[in-house]
Amino acid sequence: MKRIGVVGLGLIGARHAQAVLAHDGAALACVVDPDAALRARFDVPGFAALADVDLPLDGVILATPTALHADQACLALGRGWPVIVEKPLAGDLAGADRIVAAQASTGLPVLTGHHRRHRADVQALRALVQGGAIGRPVTASCLWAMKKPDTYFQTAWRQGREGSPVMLNLVHDIDVLRFVLGDVTGVQAMAGASLRGATARSESGAVMLRFDSGAVASIAFADTTPSPWGFEAGTGENPNIATTGQDMLFIAGTGGAVSFPSLTLWRGAADWGEPPMAQRHDAGPSDTLGAQLTHFLAVIDGAPPLIDAADARATLATTLAVETALAVQSEAP
Repeated sequence: MKRIGVVGLGLIGARHAQAVLAHDGAALACVVDPDAALRARFDVPGFAALADVDLPLDGVILATPTALHADQACLALGRGWPVIVEKPLAGDLAGADRIVAAQASTGLPVLTGHHRRHRADVQALRALVQGGAIGRPVTASCLWAMKKPDTYFQTAWRQGREGSPVMLNLVHDIDVLRFVLGDVTGVQAMAGASLRGATARSESGAVMLRFDSGAVASIAFADTTPSPWGFEAGTGENPNIATTGQDMLFIAGTGGAVSFPSLTLWRGAADWGEPPMAQRHDAGPSDTLGAQLTHFLAVIDGAPPLIDAADARATLATTLAVETALAVQSEAP
């Protein structure tokens, strides 16, 4: 049994704590949060700050606001604790570099919480695309269009740049695209209208990515529209977001195409004069946080992380480049 501490008991942190409690290979050793009421929800030792923890731990899960990640990850590694750092890895590349350096200097592993890489359907999508099922990937289109409730923004830090759908939501989609299509070599973006009057963050926009293979992808996003399209809605992975089961990612190649999350593979057409034939693939159910935790326990024992700090830094760099491009567009006359 690995003794795991969970730091931060917000929406995702509470789910991490429950995942540890439900796992037969882990024990929830403690929780850390400045809010005593949140700590009291768990019948384990609680601390107001990570520095106050005085218990032996085998690993730590950091699910705190992004601005705290670098300091807390370095503190955890300095105390000898392998760590999961929720996405994004840090608020800026300087913070990410501190975590990468701490990972190298301590020799301890960092697993970044891009949990979708652990999903069976995402693994299946990657296998189809990288295994040649659609030929050479050419283009992809991704949709993330949800309406966040007004109460979501009552938390102060979500009103600023850290609360943008790019940093909180698109960072996941960007990472999935990197996982499936490879490294990003070019970024362009255009911001949409601010319907809530936000000035410090983009509410909607369109993004273009170019990959080192030459493939390109578009992402349209908004946190102001109650559409059926988005990763969480399509897969049902988040209990706070209604499930629609609709596809939201479409990848086309020289030999066919695939849509996700249905994993519908379209092949058999020589050109536009012939109809491609559809074939569904079933990857089976995914307990995403449970699968990530299982992997983390293996990482503690020496397995290589599926996404370490250096890999997550590359996703962060692309995400920050999107934010920069959106800011330039927002400021344009």
